Amino acid sequence: MSDTRVEKDSLGEVQVPVNALWGAQTQRAVDNFPVSGQPMPPGFIEAVVTVKKAAAQANHRLKMLDDDRHAAIVKACDRLLEGGLEAQFPVDRYQTGSGTSTNMNVNEVIASLASTDELSVNPNDHVNMSQSSNDVIPTAIHVSAVKALQTSVLPALTHLGGIIYERENLLDGQVKTGRTHLMDAMPVTLGQELRAWREQLEAVGRRLEYSSDELLAVPQGGTAVGTGINADTRFAGEFVKELYQLTGFRFREMEHKFVGQSAIDGPVNLSSQFRGMAIVLMKIANDLRWMNSGPIHGLAEISLPALQPGSSIMPGKVNPVIPESVAMVSAQVMGLDSAVAIAGQSGNFQLNVMLPLVGANLLDMSQLLTSGAHLLGDKAIAGFTVNEATLDEAVGRNPVLVTALNPEIGYAKAAEIAKEAYASGRAIIDVAEEKSGLSRSRLEKLLDPLELTKGGLKG
Repeated sequence: MSDTRVEKDSLGEVQVPVNALWGAQTQRAVDNFPVSGQPMPPGFIEAVVTVKKAAAQANHRLKMLDDDRHAAIVKACDRLLEGGLEAQFPVDRYQTGSGTSTNMNVNEVIASLASTDELSVNPNDHVNMSQSSNDVIPTAIHVSAVKALQTSVLPALTHLGGIIYERENLLDGQVKTGRTHLMDAMPVTLGQELRAWREQLEAVGRRLEYSSDELLAVPQGGTAVGTGINADTRFAGEFVKELYQLTGFRFREMEHKFVGQSAIDGPVNLSSQFRGMAIVLMKIANDLRWMNSGPIHGLAEISLPALQPGSSIMPGKVNPVIPESVAMVSAQVMGLDSAVAIAGQSGNFQLNVMLPLVGANLLDMSQLLTSGAHLLGDKAIAGFTVNEATLDEAVGRNPVLVTALNPEIGYAKAAEIAKEAYASGRAIIDVAEEKSGLSRSRLEKLLDPLELTKGGLKG
């Protein structure tokens, strides 16, 4: 028996694997784009299927789609949304810029599942009714990105922020040497340092929420060029009602659908906010690496959990593997954002022609950031131990503490004391007692490290 069957489209006959649910147009795309071996992410296909279901519901409500075909299409969509048929969507993500290949892949699979001996469902006339790839794919980008953001990325941010909050409260009384330019500076508490991380992440969350709201406006109903040709003028309004029912997110009709088809400003904005999250995660990861450095010839302020041997040749070595992993995640997200930014410039007249790249990259970024945030919180921040003796000793020997004496003895005299303390290796309070004219008790009050972390004028 042959392992292929013949399918036809407007260009002629095509050989299709005999067990495939797709048809001729999908097969042409499979043959034309052997690029990366990476199909569109499952979350994106799920979004396209959801768009198809909502469109079928809207068309039926408007009496454009008959009862039998409506029921068959909805049933087929539900079957796909259950999962298990991901292999039926093999089209490479580096394909036609409109995503027509993916749109037709979904249309053909739904039509195949919906058709019976008694009922013929056409991928173009019925599954794609009132639609074009040019509004389906941008809408699917919005739908898939909002879902990934709201169900994965933002909860991961909240989870990481909660872990940091717990640690910052426990460590708010632990004084350590502050650092600017990687050089010793005035003291801070470990809690203050962690709070800065948490507030950065909270600001990221607010910016992501704003981006999510912008993406709730979808261009579905614009069809080929944004005018809505071949779609009932009521279709877009009915569509977003159905989409809300299916997703739980309050999608709304984009007033001027040209905006969402010729440009992808909303997705580009979300991508840039993902980059911002990556920047914060990398900052935290690098802080942790520095704080953990050593343990002999480094800062050795904290000890990260020992998760695996750190060297194939140096016994006993343990490395900060989680922060390193998250730093690579952050770098990759920044690279994906750069690609999205370039794609955003490819809106030629009425259509952006890098849509599949944008849809795939946003979901890749979402997955990376979600995993990175969980890793950083669960396997690094939650479990690090504080080397209190190291921190206390370093603070006590820090000549920069003399800054607190500026109001009493002036900058020049304080600098003289600091230089001598640096040169001699003596404690700053001992040198200051000799040279400042201030009493020991007065100096102890002015140079109390914990009090210095509270700011203001001392004494």
